[in-house]
Amino acid sequence: MKKKILIVFGTRPEAIKMAPLIREFQKHPNEFETKVCITAQHREMLDQVLSFFEIIPDFDLDLMKPNQNLYNLTSDILINLKSVLEEFTPHYVFVHGDTTTTMATSIAAFYSGAKICHVEAGLRTHNLQSPFPEEMNRCVTGVVADIHFSPTQASKNNLLKEGKDEGSVNVTGNTVIDALLYSVEKVNGNDFIDAEIEFLKKCVEVDKKLILVTGHRRENHGDGFINICKALKQIAEDHKDCQIIYPVHLNPNVQKPVYELLEGINNIQLIAPLSYPSFVWLMEKSYLIITDSGGIQEEAPSLGKPVLVMRDTTERPEAVESGTVVLVGTDTEKIYHEAQKLLNDNEAYHKMSFLHNPYGDGKACRSIVKHIKNIELTPV
Repeated sequence: MKKKILIVFGTRPEAIKMAPLIREFQKHPNEFETKVCITAQHREMLDQVLSFFEIIPDFDLDLMKPNQNLYNLTSDILINLKSVLEEFTPHYVFVHGDTTTTMATSIAAFYSGAKICHVEAGLRTHNLQSPFPEEMNRCVTGVVADIHFSPTQASKNNLLKEGKDEGSVNVTGNTVIDALLYSVEKVNGNDFIDAEIEFLKKCVEVDKKLILVTGHRRENHGDGFINICKALKQIAEDHKDCQIIYPVHLNPNVQKPVYELLEGINNIQLIAPLSYPSFVWLMEKSYLIITDSGGIQEEAPSLGKPVLVMRDTTERPEAVESGTVVLVGTDTEKIYHEAQKLLNDNEAYHKMSFLHNPYGDGKACRSIVKHIKNIELTPV
């Protein structure tokens, strides 16, 4: 009897990290019946990733609405997943990380009686308000999950401290590295044609050090983004040999300060948000990355790119401990100082760029599928 696998996600980051896992399960059609369900919590950005990885969902809940909030999104996911779970009756439901889709799906799967498998399990800041609501989402998911796939030993230790049975927690590395290595090879292939990448090729000044910037965290809205923009402006003015490219998030709380403070500066280019393959291409071409993203903290070290993280806390302490990222918060002087050091001190830069990535070697999905293969099937 085949094991029935349902993989559920709703945002672009989840899709990126689950795509290689879907592809790995699909390599074993005699052992697994694999279906994909998307909530489409983020519609357009999600569709771009599905197209790039050539994934066609079996169930599309299409839940994105104007002025969506956490209350109606959570309830919509719970209610709409009921029919999917009843129709497919999966043995295992896979969720990823810390989104509202993850948390609500884990509860729905728990109600259905399916086994819940949490990918990227055990990340913690130990502060429910930072990041909000992600810390709560992953903690709730951790409570109901049956099998935890942790990216590192540190994340496994978090779960053991919370009382999880050691046999239920497996250290696999992070699936984002699997996705990244696949994507770098694909975007650099001779037969890959992408209009957005062609546009970026015209933007990038090859004789300048490229600083790639991203920012979207709601805890940075307001004074945080003003401070960030002041630092970027100072870096640009003091380093004419650098080019800053900033794909600006569509949230008005991000757009307003960024365009007010940075528009018109010669060596700062503000562009629209990028598709995943274009962003991978630009990451590979960058010299330094300044971000408040979680996933980039994991990806960039595999490309040898130092990262300055514009957050005060991180659920990815392994990157800080290994030295592949530096926490700078939204302190203007600290952002500027750390960037200045990496731009001016070749020894400091090369030391950081050649460090080992603590998030794995691109074989996480193979490890996850092997683990599920070896479990004796119990009826739902």
